[in-house]
Amino acid sequence: MCGRYVSTRSPEDLSGLFQAAPPDPGEALEPSWNVAPTDTVWAVLERADRGSGLLERRLRPLRWGLVPSWSKSPSGGAKMINARVETVHEKPAYRRAFAKRRCLLPADGFYEWESVPASGTAKAYKQPYFIRPEGGEVMAMAGLYEFWRDPAVPDDDPTAWWATCTVITTEATDSAGRVHPRMPLALAPADYEAWLDPSHQDADELRALLAAPAGGRLDVRAVSTAVNNVRNNGPELLDLPDGTPGPGR
Repeated sequence: MCGRYVSTRSPEDLSGLFQAAPPDPGEALEPSWNVAPTDTVWAVLERADRGSGLLERRLRPLRWGLVPSWSKSPSGGAKMINARVETVHEKPAYRRAFAKRRCLLPADGFYEWESVPASGTAKAYKQPYFIRPEGGEVMAMAGLYEFWRDPAVPDDDPTAWWATCTVITTEATDSAGRVHPRMPLALAPADYEAWLDPSHQDADELRALLAAPAGGRLDVRAVSTAVNNVRNNGPELLDLPDGTPGPGR
């Protein structure tokens, strides 16, 4: 699964990397070394412009934890942060979004945990690992997004609509599989256009894009257990357990 990840690139960098229009003025997100469920995250998606009707690729913020349009309340969103690639095209909660509301969720890397049993005087604990592409390039995690209308909020209230998302996961590959059997499914740049195009609705062709994670090996290393607390955030979370500074520190 993917329950936490790192996203520190600026919107200017992400717009350039994904050839996307920048977010609207006033939409700003701080860099995060501990992105958690229900946080607002950057997403790359394609939608028709309201004025011209032309398809436009944009960078915009979404809430992590998908709320289907037919939900009676948004309470289940926190549990829908991941969608399994094996069933995402057929599950009621995801199949409409899979057909025409697909996105990319940029990340520097993601975290997984390994249980360490108690030994001697040491208590059992969970050791976090940071997993990222070996070359340090951006991970374009395959995702879906949805819009949910809050019936309790007036039409003219900007909070009436929730824009939410989920990360598609697959079987872990390379060294990531030593830590956890599942991982986010990252797309290669050559597949961005086909994945993001809402007019592309052939389920078999879309599933073929998700056959395997994007090429490239993964770097996996233990990091500070401070990651375990969602309230902690900062580059020091990527330090090694002994305090040795992580990349870029």
